[in-house]
This record gives sequence, structure tokens and C-alpha cells, in this order.
Amino acid sequence: MRYFIEFSYNGAPYFGFQIQPREVSVQETLEKALSLLLKENIKIVGAGRTDTGVHAKKMYAHFETEQNLPTDLVKRLNSFLPQSVAIRSVFSVPEDLHARFSATYRTYQYIISTSKNPFTEKSAWQFWRKPLDIKAMNEACIYLKKHEDFTSFAKLHTDNKTNICKLQHAEWHRENTELIFTITSDRFLRNMVRSIVGTLVEVGVGKISPESINDIINKKNRNEAGISAPAHGLYLVDVGYSFGKKEILLKE
Repeated sequence: MRYFIEFSYNGAPYFGFQIQPREVSVQETLEKALSLLLKENIKIVGAGRTDTGVHAKKMYAHFETEQNLPTDLVKRLNSFLPQSVAIRSVFSVPEDLHARFSATYRTYQYIISTSKNPFTEKSAWQFWRKPLDIKAMNEACIYLKKHEDFTSFAKLHTDNKTNICKLQHAEWHRENTELIFTITSDRFLRNMVRSIVGTLVEVGVGKISPESINDIINKKNRNEAGISAPAHGLYLVDVGYSFGKKEILLKE
């Protein structure tokens, strides 16, 4: 049987989701917990590969086992896992449903604090010394959505077969003293969202114009874009699938 896990995590203690040779990852942490509780070697496949320090409010992974899962598996996993990882539910899926390749979209949010806030120091980019023009930043998003080749926002020297991404949504909105950027696409390149945010912030402070996004993308050169925004302000908030009728077997 193939099972999906829905979970969330604070990425601060981890060197990203994917297993690393000498560093602690979310994937390794989950696999150890599942393997111990199910008493077999469990390997999981995640919906994506979040970078070091990046968080996930909603993430999926799949694993396979022939045994019947204990009814209290979610509770036992949450008791065993560190505070930084929380399991929401476990449910069976067809054998051909893949956590990574079957995903139809992914949505990230990036949070910027525009007022000095000691309580969000590690969960949002503290950017309060200069005002940000959200109208100009949203105008730049309009140009952003007209393109599909995001080489200029991709981390250099990766093994991507293509840098084509189909953006469905990109927009900033304000909630009190926070600016929140929401972006949805069928896929994302490594470091893509953080470099887009860093570039849009340059628009927000008036360093570059909104329409300059066109030139940056057309040059297909990472050096043309802005700095990468800090990892701790980035959250994976949703991953979409065609589940059909989803039967939640085990939940918190």
C-alpha cells in the first residue's frame, strides 16, 4: 500500500527537507521515526526539496508498506518527533500517485515585517529601515507572470533539466505590519522564490523599476537579479493533487 503523510515543520533546525550526508534533514528525521514505530526500513518521497531554514505549513510525502498501520500512528509519531515537526494525517492513495511528480501546483508565501518586531525575528524578514512600495512590487508581479523561463532566478550549477515554470499567481498583500508575498506555480527552481523576493524588494525601495523585471528575465543570468531573501521568511503553504475522494485514515 502507498500512503501519503500531510505534515508541517519549522525549518530552522534543518538543512532542508532532503537527506544530507552529514547534516540533519526533515526527511531523515521522519524516516527514522517511521522506521522505528513500524519496525521496518521506511523511505519517504517528499513533494519538494525546501532549502536550509525554509519552513512548511503544509507538506506531503509518500511511503509504502505491506503492514496495516496502527490506528494511533499519528499520535505516536507526534509524540516521538521533535517539536519542529508535526504530522497532520496519513491516508492511502493509488499506487501511481507520487508525492513529487503528481503534484499539480505548489504555493509559497514569503513574510516581510515592516516594523521592528522581536517576536518574528526568526520567522520573517525584518525590513523596517526603508519603506516598501507594495503597489510597485505588485506591478512587477504582472511582468513576472508573463514569463516562463526563470533561469535568472535559479541557483547556479544545479542539475535542472529545464528552468521553465508556469506561474499561476504572484501577488503581495499587507496584513497589519507584515507584507506577504504569495506565489503559485506548477514547479519551482532551487532558490527561485527567495531570489524573486529579493528582486521585488529592490523594486519596492525604488532601486529598479517594475518593468525592469522583463530585462532581468530575458538575460537569463542569475547575476542580473537581486539578492536572495533570508530563508527564515519563506513558507511552503500548499501542494495540490487530484486526490479524488480523499479518505483520511489516521489524523491528529
